[in-house]
Amino acid sequence: MDAAAIHQRLTAQFEAGVGPCDLQAKDPCVFVQPAAILDVCRFLRDTPDLDFDCLSNQSGVDYKAKGVIEVVYHLFSFRHRHWIVLKVDVPRDQAVMPTVESVWKAANWQEREIYDLLGVTFDGHSDLRRLLMPEDWLGYPLRKDFVEPEEYHGISTRRESLLR
Repeated sequence: MDAAAIHQRLTAQFEAGVGPCDLQAKDPCVFVQPAAILDVCRFLRDTPDLDFDCLSNQSGVDYKAKGVIEVVYHLFSFRHRHWIVLKVDVPRDQAVMPTVESVWKAANWQEREIYDLLGVTFDGHSDLRRLLMPEDWLGYPLRKDFVEPEEYHGISTRRESLLR
């Protein structure tokens, strides 16, 4: 099943919860409203002719100029050998959306990484805490406006460039 057909099914099922489909993108994608993502993901997993049983990747992108952080889901069906990309935009200043951890266990660590590096809070997550940065680290390193502190607990964060 291709992205256009999947988009048609999602639009019929969720109406306003599903936005446009970008068929011209390198990886065709469907835009989903934050409040609808959990139900959309359950539908994609539980509908037999869709059967998206694998969350192969979940990542985030900071679009500072647009004022959003985009959470991107790459889904795959092993049975049907088809895939789809979902994209959810959340406001940078209110980056909160539901977790999909109950749909795919792989979301646990992937959402923790997005939280740690971009500051997106996933409501309902079982263990939302930093994964890569220390618990007391200030800020989110993958945000476009992040400024690295001069030091961390008295240790300089300055280092000589390896590109010389």
